[in-house]
Amino acid sequence: QVQLVESGGGLVQAGGSLRLSCAASGRTFRDTAMAWFRQAPGKEREFVAAISGLGGSLSYQDSVKGRFTISRDNAKNTVYLQMNSLEPEDTAVYYCAADPLFKDVQSRSPRYWGQGTQVTVSS
Repeated sequence: QVQLVESGGGLVQAGGSLRLSCAASGRTFRDTAMAWFRQAPGKEREFVAAISGLGGSLSYQDSVKGRFTISRDNAKNTVYLQMNSLEPEDTAVYYCAADPLFKDVQSRSPRYWGQGTQVTVSS
């Protein structure tokens, strides 16, 4: 079992930045691929970014490439999502996800989920 706790959400103006954090426990962190998803009101949950256990593989949704950066600190069992140049369209609840496999953490159903943190971008 893996427990995931997100933090760092909030209200920011368009063009601003936020950094989300997700603290993980319950499994060897370096053996766990991590990802961020988001769900806007009235929309399906969508993939945002993923990182492999040792950080050597990364994946991003096209709409966030060049603006968002996923990273991890295996000594702190934490994954981050640095979000720059935020747009109102980025408003959503952001979820941290975990799975043993990098290919599966990017799917619609990673094995473990956090409870989410709200990000609101005002225009």
